[in-house]
Amino acid sequence: MYLFIMSYKILFRLITFALILTSLRLSAQVNFESSNLPVIVINTQGRTIVDEPKITATMGIIDNGPGLINSINDGYNDYDGFIGIEYRGSSSQFLFPKKSFGIETRDELGENLNVTVLGMPEENDWVLYGPYSDKTMIRNLLTFEMGRSLGRYASRTRLVELVLNDEYWGVYVFMEKIKRDKNRVDISKLTADEVSGDDLTGGYIIKIDKFDGGNSGDGWASPYPPAGKQRNEQVIFFQFDYPKNRDIVDAQREYIKNYVTEFENSLFGPVFSDPELGYKQYVNLDSFVDFLIMMEVTRNVDAYRLSTFIYKDKDSKGGKITMGPIWDFNLAFGNAIYCNGWLTDGWAWDFNSICPDDFWLNPFWWDRLMQDEAFSSRLISRWTGLRSGSFKTETIIHYIDSIASVLDEGQQRNFMRWNIMGEYIWPNYFIGITYSSEIEHLKNWVSDRLEWLDTNLFLTTGISESGYATSRPVIKPNPFSEQIMFEMPGNFSIQFFNANGQEVFRTGQVEGDFVWHGQNASGTPLPAGLYFFNLFAKNYRISGRIIKR
Repeated sequence: MYLFIMSYKILFRLITFALILTSLRLSAQVNFESSNLPVIVINTQGRTIVDEPKITATMGIIDNGPGLINSINDGYNDYDGFIGIEYRGSSSQFLFPKKSFGIETRDELGENLNVTVLGMPEENDWVLYGPYSDKTMIRNLLTFEMGRSLGRYASRTRLVELVLNDEYWGVYVFMEKIKRDKNRVDISKLTADEVSGDDLTGGYIIKIDKFDGGNSGDGWASPYPPAGKQRNEQVIFFQFDYPKNRDIVDAQREYIKNYVTEFENSLFGPVFSDPELGYKQYVNLDSFVDFLIMMEVTRNVDAYRLSTFIYKDKDSKGGKITMGPIWDFNLAFGNAIYCNGWLTDGWAWDFNSICPDDFWLNPFWWDRLMQDEAFSSRLISRWTGLRSGSFKTETIIHYIDSIASVLDEGQQRNFMRWNIMGEYIWPNYFIGITYSSEIEHLKNWVSDRLEWLDTNLFLTTGISESGYATSRPVIKPNPFSEQIMFEMPGNFSIQFFNANGQEVFRTGQVEGDFVWHGQNASGTPLPAGLYFFNLFAKNYRISGRIIKR
């Protein structure tokens, strides 16, 4: 499989060469003097930046504080010293002339130097991300802000403007790299001599991702194919992220491989939903709920299958599989023209049925979890709480507006440097003529997506006697004003409840379809509002919610 992937990468780079030539005509130099954003100045001293290894350079950061202007002629008052720098990214590195960089702060001897940068906790590994196809330049910032509002770690970020080798390079996002650290992924340090007992049980970070950069593809293949595939068609591959390939020892490889495989065996098995015998004994369930919510809110076209991180601490510290941190959302929020990535409806976890021939598919986990009524109930409860708190539509829209306001000056220079506004950049679905139109489209997309989830996240399927998902009804239109139709194979009955949980109507056994006119048992029309239903068919129940206008 690894040789196939390497051949795929070579072909991909040849194909994208023509796209690079096209992109180069869309750039120009800018006379840059000052910014309301922090300014980063990097000089490679004539050395050429490559994918690997990092070369030595110098970096200075000018940050005079909130509300103050940062001039290119000001002294470096945040950081002034050496760094290692390399290109980072997989497809973006070869598609886009505006590069992203991996940064390592170093001392004069070239050793790692833990420092506080732009107000972030001290460390030495950083990312300087250059948004290009995301013309709002804030999709990652928005996602990480929402992720932190869940009470979970997501990379801290700062918007900056970059000058590289005396050339203006535009607006960038300076951010924390995912890493084991007390201020990042806060799990136990795992050393090579920890090979038994509780010592062996953590901490680990693994990921599902492409093979790129410094990753040699070291890890293991899941015994279970992606949902909807046969074992010989494709595999899900887990890669070691911490400890690194060069550091992890055989006992540690075997332990984390076996633990994850035991979880998969349990999730795939016939009693997977049992609270004691099933998959729940292996996982931090709330982290899976939160991870699914973030993937579905953003409808990230890469969700679950790429840039997917998982970690596990020692058993003495909780020691269960935890999803996250979240990472890489430049193709989220409708910014992809393939595999339904532009739509505000539909499920990201259903990717395999949407794009079954894609090389990277979702593991079977999420399809299976959605068959567990206990998981669905916890998901609905969490969603309801978030929508009355940090996930209120107006809260998210306000955040988008606030960041767009901060970027108003910088985005103008950025799109002078990279003249792509109004141009198709892979894989844009929406192509705005102005920055404000890109922002407006993002806000409209978010609002529509939240509304769709409000309605459809409550459509949860109970478990049949076989333990597998059963048919879902077609419900249309929802919201409705005059009538709503339920279409479902076979016989079924439905109970309807108002928002207070009081039954307002019930059917007898019906077959194939049923039309409800929004009335009670006496035929009196019910007021507009939120209603819930239970649909009962053979061996299972489907619950959901509908809205009468």
